[in-house]
Amino acid sequence: MSVMAIMLTREDLDALPDDGLRHELIDGAFVMTPAPGLSHQSMVGALHISLVNASSKSGLKVLLAPFSVVLGPNVVEPDLLVAPAEAFTQRDLPTAPLLAVEVRSPSTGWLDEGRKLTLYEEYGVASYWLVDPSQPSITVLELVEGRYTQTAMATGDQTIEVTAPFPIALNPAELARM
Repeated sequence: MSVMAIMLTREDLDALPDDGLRHELIDGAFVMTPAPGLSHQSMVGALHISLVNASSKSGLKVLLAPFSVVLGPNVVEPDLLVAPAEAFTQRDLPTAPLLAVEVRSPSTGWLDEGRKLTLYEEYGVASYWLVDPSQPSITVLELVEGRYTQTAMATGDQTIEVTAPFPIALNPAELARM
């Protein structure tokens, strides 16, 4: 007996009911994750406030999930994303963002540090931040000659200073307390 894989498309994803859950399409497979927990959402909220404040004069837009980013046949929803305001449509961001941020949770860590990392790298997401709210840390990855290189990391009460896509200083422990 053989098993035939069915590759899903953006149209299949769009046909799903709006149930408030995160729906992604990665390599033709439907990926749905449960609603995040308190520490995840608190960290996302604190990062959103910090990014919006830091980006105010940059002409860049900062959005929270759920908002679709189209990377070839893949549709992902980073926890936070930054891109030029004019790059967005009402429906999605049809190109790689300048920054994608994923906040780790027990149900998504494997994906954030695995296939999403390689997708973001492959499609040219210039900066990718991996954030852990349980042991507050921020890891900054930047594309260097088409490959991600860790350019900064802060844990606990350390402050990290990043220049792209705009200058910002962040302290993981302070963000976790917000």
